[in-house]
Amino acid sequence: MKNFVEELKWRGMLHDIMPGTEEYLLKNQTTAYVGFDPTASSLTIGNLVTIMMLVHFQHAGHIPMALVGGATGMIGDPSGKSEERNFLSEETLRLNQEGIRNQLTKFLNFDCGANSATLVNNYDWFKGIGFLEFLRDAGKHLTVNYMMAKDSVKTRMETGISYTEFSYQLLQGYDYCHLYKNNNVRLQMGGSDQWGNITSGTELIRRMANGTAFALTTPLLTKADGTKFGKSAGGNVWLDPNLTSPYKFYQFWLNSADEDVSRFIRIFTLLSKEEIEALEAEHAKAPHERLLQKTLAKDITIRVHSQEDYEMAIKASEILFGKSVTEDLQALNEATLLSVFEGIPMIEIAKSVLAEQPTVLDLLSTHTNAEVFPSKGEARKMIQGGGVSINKIKINSSEEIVNYPLLLGNYLLVQKGKKNYYLLRFN
Repeated sequence: MKNFVEELKWRGMLHDIMPGTEEYLLKNQTTAYVGFDPTASSLTIGNLVTIMMLVHFQHAGHIPMALVGGATGMIGDPSGKSEERNFLSEETLRLNQEGIRNQLTKFLNFDCGANSATLVNNYDWFKGIGFLEFLRDAGKHLTVNYMMAKDSVKTRMETGISYTEFSYQLLQGYDYCHLYKNNNVRLQMGGSDQWGNITSGTELIRRMANGTAFALTTPLLTKADGTKFGKSAGGNVWLDPNLTSPYKFYQFWLNSADEDVSRFIRIFTLLSKEEIEALEAEHAKAPHERLLQKTLAKDITIRVHSQEDYEMAIKASEILFGKSVTEDLQALNEATLLSVFEGIPMIEIAKSVLAEQPTVLDLLSTHTNAEVFPSKGEARKMIQGGGVSINKIKINSSEEIVNYPLLLGNYLLVQKGKKNYYLLRFN
């Protein structure tokens, strides 16, 4: 077996580890699981840290297991939360579970023989357990004092915690005990905020199954400036392209600060230590070229989305920040085009206007209700100065007839000066 713990150490992915864990893993092939809360239809990049733990676990020759919390998701984990979450319906949870399952298949190999990844749903065993049965068989093994000592509970004592959320660690502990007995699971992994819940599981295994199980956590990731990792100005960065476009996903990684990127490339790629150190040395020679950021963004965009999405993101980036050409603009699909220019003014114009063969001057003043140029005089002056383009083609005359192929059959992109863009949509 490869040394899984050593792999995590050099990548900066090890926070807490129960004594004996490393020795056990070196001598035994075993199964480890990570739980994923199905409170949304997609995972975020915040989940990628624990996903990568499972990936490295599989590469070390062990069996990774992902647990989708169909039962515990109905309650919500109080860890790191200041207030109780809203409950989700069973139907919503089922849809969310399916979305998560599809995303995990991009990272874990579910069909590779002896150490194929597995996926389980804790609703499958909790649905048949009655309340009295659970209190009798599991509840008596953990004292209230023991449960109240956990950070996830202590931090909520002042603001209040319901019995439902208080019982969460017991439910998660029961998951571990069930998987220990039925699936040969000997290790549970998670973020450092899960240490209390995980060790409740090892204690329950000791008491209910007279067994020994292990625990391992990874640091919660923050940026060098202290802000939470996994969020952009627009909110969460999702793995689902319908929630975060591949272009925005690529840009998130590309914009990693130099203080962060060395950590990120160790955690989120499978590059070796030697490869990363060689990249760092090259990056140090010309930091402005952002070699580490580009390598990281390429690797993870292709893995989460596709090679095609990565190439589309590159074209889109060139349009805004580089020396792009009209062909790059015309190659964009609609989702990328709208993502790149999200937030810029979009002006609706009837397609019949084009049939009238308007001049550039008329189109950009009269037909846009003066949104692009408030007056024809201002439009003429900027066009004469070479400061206006349509579809990345510079306009040389204000009297030029508008005869440009519509992007995707509906759009024209107008640029005024260096930074002002307008999207004209013809209906």
